[in-house]
Amino acid sequence: MLITHDTECALGILVELLNTSADACGSEQFPDLTALGAFVARHRISEVDSLTAADLAAVHRLRTRLREVFSADSTVQAAELVNAVVAAAGTTPRLTNHDQHDWHIHYFAPHAALGDHLAAELGMALAFIVMAGERERLRRCEAPDCARVFVDLSRNRSRRYCDSRTCGNRLHVAAYRARQRAETVSTG
Repeated sequence: MLITHDTECALGILVELLNTSADACGSEQFPDLTALGAFVARHRISEVDSLTAADLAAVHRLRTRLREVFSADSTVQAAELVNAVVAAAGTTPRLTNHDQHDWHIHYFAPHAALGDHLAAELGMALAFIVMAGERERLRRCEAPDCARVFVDLSRNRSRRYCDSRTCGNRLHVAAYRARQRAETVSTG
C-alpha cells in the first residue's frame, strides 16, 4: 500500500489525538488550551490562529467522531462516518508549499478553526485508507486492559499492540510467567 508522507503524518496525528481521551489512557490529555496548544506546536500544525475554548470543545467532539471510524462494523459505515466528518469541516483542497515543504495539498480553508482543520486533514487521511481497501489497518490494541488505537502500517499487517514496548512486552512477560508457573506445577 502506497501512503504519501502527508497522509502518514496525518495518521500519526490522528492516532495521538484519539489516544488522548480519558477512555483511551485513563485521564483527559486535553483538559485545557495549554495542552491543546502543546499538541498543535508538537505537530507543527500550520495556519492555526489563537486557540479558544470553542476550539477545545470542537476537538473533543471531533476526537469522539473519528474514533467511531475505528470501530465501524463495515466499510460502508466507515465511509459514511468519514464523509460526515469531512463534509462538516467544509473542506477546501488547495496546493501549498509553506515552511520549506514541497508542494502538497491542504484540505482545510486558510486559518480554519482547529476542529475544522483537523477534521479535514485527518478525515481525508482516513478516507485514503478506506478508499484503498485497507480499513483493517485501523485497529484497537489487543491488550485486554488497553483502549488505545493505532494504524497498522506494517507490510504484512501483523501489528497487534498500540506499543510493543508497553502493551506487547507486558503481555509477553505475563504469558512467559504463566508458562513458568505451569511448568513448575506440572513438574512439582
